[in-house]
Amino acid sequence: MSKIDTLQTRLQSVLGDKLKSVKLAKGELTATVAAGDYLEVMRTLRDHPELAFEQMIDLCGVDYSTYGDGRYEGPRYAVVVHLLSVSQNWRLRVRCFCPDDEWPVMPSINDLWNAANWYEREAFDLFGIIFEGHLDLRRILTDYGFIGHPFRKDFPITGHVEMRYDPEQKRVIYQPVTIEPREITPRVIREENYGGLH
Repeated sequence: MSKIDTLQTRLQSVLGDKLKSVKLAKGELTATVAAGDYLEVMRTLRDHPELAFEQMIDLCGVDYSTYGDGRYEGPRYAVVVHLLSVSQNWRLRVRCFCPDDEWPVMPSINDLWNAANWYEREAFDLFGIIFEGHLDLRRILTDYGFIGHPFRKDFPITGHVEMRYDPEQKRVIYQPVTIEPREITPRVIREENYGGLH
């Protein structure tokens, strides 16, 4: 039995009906769990001796709003966590969809893995996902006065405001975006000798 088969068997044995699905893609398992089971499942993945995921190596938000050219009809936001078991020498990706698209909220796993702290702040900053129980949930990559969440698919490419230094006021000021939206058309090369072809 391969290492991945062993992990899948153990996941199904230990977690049972708390797993919505377990799929293999690109040599790695992805376990999808319900939001109501997320915190308990993550604790079990860390503490159960047959699983022993000691390390959380990544956490990110995902916006599925235009997944598959707009034909996707599931929940919009998900949290994806990558776990590593050094003792068992295996990895696992855990995906959990936020139950409310208008107000995406998930429990924080910062008490389970301290490494989740800045990753959850990043997912909050860029996607607007709220992590309940996080003790310092504030922006980490954008300015504190930033409006919106720039990795959401409906966020405008130009943003909502721009900042610049005003020499008269001798300070940085915020103002509405002055960039005109434009269509970018790729340049067509019509040279006969382009690329050395004759």
